[in-house]
Amino acid sequence: MKNISSRIRRSITIGLALGLLLPIATLQSAPLPDPALDETPTPGMRTVVFAGGCFWGVEAVFEHVAGVAEATSGYAGGDAETADYRQVSSGKTGHAEAVEVRYDPARVTYGQLLKVFFSVAHDPTQLDRQGPDRGSQYRSAIFYANDEQRQIAEAYIAELSRADAFPRPIVTEVTPLGGFYPAEAYHQGYLARHPHQPYIVINDLPKLEALKRQLPEIYRAP
Repeated sequence: MKNISSRIRRSITIGLALGLLLPIATLQSAPLPDPALDETPTPGMRTVVFAGGCFWGVEAVFEHVAGVAEATSGYAGGDAETADYRQVSSGKTGHAEAVEVRYDPARVTYGQLLKVFFSVAHDPTQLDRQGPDRGSQYRSAIFYANDEQRQIAEAYIAELSRADAFPRPIVTEVTPLGGFYPAEAYHQGYLARHPHQPYIVINDLPKLEALKRQLPEIYRAP
């Protein structure tokens, strides 16, 4: 819990210094374009793993997307032996804080989830950091489960880059999923259980507002 307290203190300090300035990704004036390449919207559950900084907010965003059955905070990119919060927080394990998203492509496609990920879940132009959090464990990454996911993700990044959708280059990694390891129980559903915590108020609640405002057609109320 010491690392959690440190995260909260950093967020408060930086938030006050910047006048509670929101991440660029939550300040998009309009939604990003739909991916030109996407999967076929057939029924049946599928899974994708995203990393975009602290997993509390990323998990909460996807839990509010219609068609998502479950979003689980965890770790990806490293070994099973180092998949715990204390070790991952050192930034030396190769893991990123990540979220496994189980979804029904007949209701929401992988391409639409990518649009959510890049539009409101995080800022894909921040390298090895996200907001007040620093280190490779907070990097932007898509961990693909198959070649179709890789192709769609890479095509969308190229599409956004050509369109100059962001003021800085996208630094999101697209890398194969070696394994996903669920985080400790106290991390799951963290935003829903701590909606008034300063870190959540400053960094994560604005993401849910942006999702509701920019993508109302797939927003799911609590």
